Amino acid sequence: MFTSRAEYRLLLREDNADLRLTEKGRELGLIDDDRWAAFCDKREAIELEKQRLKETWVQAGSVEAESLVDRLTSPLNREYSLHDLLKRPELNYADIGNLKGEVTVNEQVSEQVEIEAKYAGYIDRQQEDIDRLRQHEDTVIPAEFDYATVEGLSNEVKQKLIEARPETLARASRIQGITPAAVSLLLVYLKKRGLLHKAVK
Repeated sequence: MFTSRAEYRLLLREDNADLRLTEKGRELGLIDDDRWAAFCDKREAIELEKQRLKETWVQAGSVEAESLVDRLTSPLNREYSLHDLLKRPELNYADIGNLKGEVTVNEQVSEQVEIEAKYAGYIDRQQEDIDRLRQHEDTVIPAEFDYATVEGLSNEVKQKLIEARPETLARASRIQGITPAAVSLLLVYLKKRGLLHKAVK
């Protein structure tokens, strides 16, 4: 599968494959007890470390804040949690993990905590997009709908929609080459024209 064709690829990452799929594998009987125990330990460690970073604070002007001056584009001017500091592009986990006392964290755990912090804003927005589209996936697309009038859709996408004539947004999203962004544009267009109607089940 081409990465560009994957839906919501900010969530479908290599680094979080075990967090997304191990539980499903366990339900299917594919994960043995040892691997399951190791996974549960890792997942718990990630959550505990994220919680610690969110609850540990660094005050402006403190020794900890001064130790970061050389790495920051501008000095801290207020109190920050370690988690907020980790979101900054110029800092990494190695810079802030032990600012408030020595902590031993598995490298896989620290890597996952850092990735989630760095991309938190983008991931949250993508999750909002997913939730919004799920709420409207049963929205009916009128049979006479003119896809050519939807600004922002590529000619290729318009052609595929014209040929397929999907009855709902859910069906439109399953057409090869129709991205979540294209479905979002359709949703916005239908909203603007007061055409949001659910399919009768």
